[in-house]
Amino acid sequence: MITRISGTLNRVLDEEVRLQVGAFEYQVLIPEFIRRQLQTHTGETVTFSTLEYIEGNQASNKMIPRIIGFLQESELDFFDLFCTVDKIGTKKALKAMARPIREIANAIARQDAKWLTSLPGIGKSSADQIIATLKDKVTRYSLLPEKSVAEGNTTTPAAPIEATVLEDAYLALMALGMSSLDARTRLDVLLASGQKFENVQEVINLVFKASR
Repeated sequence: MITRISGTLNRVLDEEVRLQVGAFEYQVLIPEFIRRQLQTHTGETVTFSTLEYIEGNQASNKMIPRIIGFLQESELDFFDLFCTVDKIGTKKALKAMARPIREIANAIARQDAKWLTSLPGIGKSSADQIIATLKDKVTRYSLLPEKSVAEGNTTTPAAPIEATVLEDAYLALMALGMSSLDARTRLDVLLASGQKFENVQEVINLVFKASR
């Protein structure tokens, strides 16, 4: 199984990119929010965190291997999680990813079914099912820092340890009496400041220091 692939970005099409790796050109399926990030980066080296799946059915005797790519490993993890929702298959999930992962996770966390129905292919019943299944599982993704291709997220996946620390800090801040919105806002400010942290206590100290 291909879990990571790097190469020169030859073309950016509507639902896929063509990646030159040595003598081979690979088709990598991508969601819309990543297509927007990559459309001005042809000719550059790009690294994808990937998963493979087989498209087709045995009855037609036509089984096609596909590669799906994300710029961050955390985005791929969220996609895997999204696919666990009942009746949300791989193709439907990929089509729905028209907005950045952080925005989708935030909508799920605040149980905003109306916002979720703005995603391609997601109706009210699907939105309700997504919320019911994932509302308690998306905190770390709603706190992901926003990065652009130019900032190097094509080569440096988001650190899973940092994501775990942020999730634990988010829960700790709410345990200290902050609302969900206030805790998330303060963590956003901390991330935007670029300050370094290694554990939950450091995050909490920095959050309260910034509010003085």
